[in-house]
Amino acid sequence: MTRLSALRLSLILASSWSACAIAQDAPQEPQADEGAAIIVTGTRAVGMQAADSAAPIQVFSQEALSHVGQPNLNQALTQMVPSFTAQTQGTDMSNFALSARLRGLSPNHTLVMVNGKRRHGSAILQVIAGPFQGSAAPSIDLIPPDAVSRIEVLQDGAAAVYGTDAIAGAINLILKDQDEGGSFKVTGGQYYNSEGELFSASGNVGFKLGEDGYFNLTAFHRRQSYTSTGTGQVTMADIDGNPYVSAAGVYPGRFGSTNNYYNPAWADLDLKGINGGQAKSQLNLLFYNMGYDFGGVELYSFGDVSRRVGYAKQGYRPPNRICASPTNLATCFGDTGTFGMVPQQKVEQKEYSFTIGAKGELGGGWNYDLSTTYGSDQNKIWTIESAHRALWIESYQASLLPGSTVTPNTPTDAYDGGFKLSQLTNTLDIRKEFDIGMAAPLTFAFGGEYRRDTYEIVAGDFASTYKEGVQSFPGYKDVDAGKHSRDSKAGYINIIATPVDGWTVDLAGRYEDYSDFGDTKIGKITTRYDISGALAIRGTASTGFRAPTLAESFYSTVNVGPTSAVLQLPAGSPAALLLGFNALKPEKSTNFSAGIVLRPVPRLAITIDGYYIKIKDRISATASLPAIQGGLPVAGAENILAAIAATGLVLDTGLQTLGVASFTNLIDTETYGVDFAAHYPVALDFGKLDLSLNANYNRTKITDNKNPALFSAQSESYIEDASPEYKVVAGMNFTSGPFSANLRQTFYGKTSVLVRSALSAAAMNGQPLERDGIVKATGITDLELGYDFTDAVTFSIGANNLFDKRPEKPKLLSGVTVLPGQSPYENGTTTWNSYYGHGAYGSAGGYYYARIDFKF
Repeated sequence: MTRLSALRLSLILASSWSACAIAQDAPQEPQADEGAAIIVTGTRAVGMQAADSAAPIQVFSQEALSHVGQPNLNQALTQMVPSFTAQTQGTDMSNFALSARLRGLSPNHTLVMVNGKRRHGSAILQVIAGPFQGSAAPSIDLIPPDAVSRIEVLQDGAAAVYGTDAIAGAINLILKDQDEGGSFKVTGGQYYNSEGELFSASGNVGFKLGEDGYFNLTAFHRRQSYTSTGTGQVTMADIDGNPYVSAAGVYPGRFGSTNNYYNPAWADLDLKGINGGQAKSQLNLLFYNMGYDFGGVELYSFGDVSRRVGYAKQGYRPPNRICASPTNLATCFGDTGTFGMVPQQKVEQKEYSFTIGAKGELGGGWNYDLSTTYGSDQNKIWTIESAHRALWIESYQASLLPGSTVTPNTPTDAYDGGFKLSQLTNTLDIRKEFDIGMAAPLTFAFGGEYRRDTYEIVAGDFASTYKEGVQSFPGYKDVDAGKHSRDSKAGYINIIATPVDGWTVDLAGRYEDYSDFGDTKIGKITTRYDISGALAIRGTASTGFRAPTLAESFYSTVNVGPTSAVLQLPAGSPAALLLGFNALKPEKSTNFSAGIVLRPVPRLAITIDGYYIKIKDRISATASLPAIQGGLPVAGAENILAAIAATGLVLDTGLQTLGVASFTNLIDTETYGVDFAAHYPVALDFGKLDLSLNANYNRTKITDNKNPALFSAQSESYIEDASPEYKVVAGMNFTSGPFSANLRQTFYGKTSVLVRSALSAAAMNGQPLERDGIVKATGITDLELGYDFTDAVTFSIGANNLFDKRPEKPKLLSGVTVLPGQSPYENGTTTWNSYYGHGAYGSAGGYYYARIDFKF
């Protein structure tokens, strides 16, 4: 670790030790439950164990979560569940809503629940996010790991059981309900290159309420710093950092032109660290879980409140960017004419949710659960440390008029607007068991749900919306702003029968009616047969659906870079209709799965499950459809330019790249694969060894592209090739006395997306504009070592990606003419020496941490 600050890490550990006086026990449990855990996900039967489930369910205990270095549930699950892929980095707003997906499908295809109740989504829509485009899924990152008792991951279609969003499966986070004691932990870490410093502190405490109640509270704080990508900017210098200077002393400057003034001071500019990677952020949240049993009736409530403030670096603007005359530094704003600028996006996220409910017995064996859940997510956005080019030039020109008293000026900060999302969900579940002479009582359950969703885009202020707005992020204009809502009503019936010993049949049917697109009926049948104590077979057939999120339907903005702009057109809007992007409709799915459960020898548990998921009218984001490329109009793009003109937006002049994107129902897909899980605990004379092997093979194919001109080959690559075909996780958890070691080796398959050059077709000299951007298969090693100093104090040190592996870098184009200031990379990036961002394991490299745990 030549670049890791050992002194800094030691100080983190020392301060952690001295600041705390309470402690936590050392790890003693396997990474995943051995099947004895009672589950509540995927079944309405009472007392079901994970090992006896007819559906594939993995259960992860609190202990398993404690061995993940980064205090983030997304990272915890991606390191333990092979079919789970977490987003490792984002662009712009995506930095503050990193999401994840099951089985290579959209994050929107996985239902997230807390204590069995639907969790509200994120107000942030992933737009510039490659394979994660379109995600508005709940932010698991806003649930602190220390609040969770266990996680149940249902890897099967469950829309008939839970409703929309559960095409790929469901994740149910069960909160702690201890009524005494508590824990506290402090974590410090950073990446191998000393960037991305992280500090977190988390505490959990339980209280007894009266004789028969509990109140459990978790407080969480995390702050992390920036990471950067690459070594410089294409628009300013060559790959070695030498500034572009012609023989006449001319700087290529803005948009690759060659008539701009060059200042010798620019040769001393240090452009390292200007290109944003991970955002800087600070997160604070509280999570509670409480209940009281009044004797036959239990009242319960849980919820959270959180606030996050983050700062994301935007694209670098060269020195002559904010000048009335690019050849005269005296006309430039402030010192931007000497140093350029890196605007920042500031985001303030305020989120809260609460659930109140009652459950008990009505009499005669009828059990009920009645609840109301309300969740809200609000995000405000500012652009700071920036400037408004148009306002600067206008004020400068006004100052030159005879008798003028105008002083040239421009705002440096602007309020860009924001998003608001809320969700109200009322549910009633009723269940009764009937003894009708079968091998076990028949479970009959039914219930209903009412849900109201709202989504709002809030307009920005004058500085952010006038003409092209301030540099890097134009605000949301009046044409973007608006409030939208939807109501839905649902009812379901569920019957679980055991006709003979060892055979279970689970039938479910659901009806849903939406205020904006009508109704739908779906169903599911799941069965399992235990041939013996060592062998069981199981299978599922179901239909499902997913309603488009309101954000997918109505989000509108302009995504900009220093030399590019992409308009996000709401599907069904007048501009979108000119291109054939009709209003979104729901997806329909068909799911089949079959598997076996093996226990060939005592303590060894093996499950193998194959699956097939067919989605019709899948909602997916298009890649950018180009209208201008390499500064020149694209042949045949007249309709795209017409759609841009129809929006009435004013765009920056001289853009090298201009295009549009939207969300569509233009494709049908099929996904097939296999999940494998094996767990074997070994008792040793000198300790305990838990071995696990989990693997997933997954492929998604587009079976019908209804309009290849709109849903391009690049769009197809995000669906088909951006997820690894396989992921294998081999784990070993060893404990001996006070010492523990947790070793995990993860093997990722190749990922690939179709990337596009930023040059025009003419500049490519007949070479293809698009090429495969490949991140090769690789293995990532995670290691954590722990030591119990007392029964109450544990110290751990570890690494995620121990050997600092990185994805491939985009290739430099060859055989083409690339002018100074233009991108020479196959994917059009304007950053020198950056890594591909679509790799499954991220581009920041090795992350090293230390943690001290206390228990009281």
